[in-house]
Amino acid sequence: MPNPTVVLIAPGDPSLEEQLAAARAGLTVLCCGDGPAPERLPAPAYAFVDWLLPRMSGLEFCRRLRDQAGTAHVHITMVLESFDADTRRRALAAGADDYMAGPLTGPVLLERLDGCEPGPVRSGSRPALRLGELSVDPAAFQARHRGRILPLRPNEFRLLVHFMENPDQVFSRGALIDRLGKDGDMIDERTVDVWIGRLRRALRAHGVADPLRTVRSLGYVLDSLPRA
Repeated sequence: MPNPTVVLIAPGDPSLEEQLAAARAGLTVLCCGDGPAPERLPAPAYAFVDWLLPRMSGLEFCRRLRDQAGTAHVHITMVLESFDADTRRRALAAGADDYMAGPLTGPVLLERLDGCEPGPVRSGSRPALRLGELSVDPAAFQARHRGRILPLRPNEFRLLVHFMENPDQVFSRGALIDRLGKDGDMIDERTVDVWIGRLRRALRAHGVADPLRTVRSLGYVLDSLPRA
């Protein structure tokens, strides 16, 4: 039986907790007020962290989630007061996977959560994919290399699935934003470079040769044949 989805909201908001509980079964909602970042969360887990918290910055809270082994897997969305390029850059540099403009409301949070989660897959509708010793099972939301599971975060996994389903095709940054179900009006296209960089580092950290190639001024492509 799969683990329930955990949603962490910082700072805590009882009204949001009630809205989520009423709107979506199977969610475990944790509200973190002015306390420290939790040291461990089960997977899958999603955190929505405000830029300003009572006792520390949202950036520091994000860093602590990312640096701890028990919470490094959490998909983190920073809720920003200002949406300028420098603020977005700092959020990503602190370890956030994504960002959004505040304030955080129940409907917006659910919409964002739907964009993060893999969603249901009909049996047989998306077969397992393979590239050399790298295999991906979209239905199980699982990637393996030489039989060993790769701990990829949602953005990384969904990018990898998309590229492996469409090898040898160049995709622009805008197309990849659309593929991940993001709002193109809110996401800076350069954020895609951060997502791609994290996917590459995650693969290399587990001995997987980087299959992605940057095509200058156009985007990215997954080569089905190894590069010389």
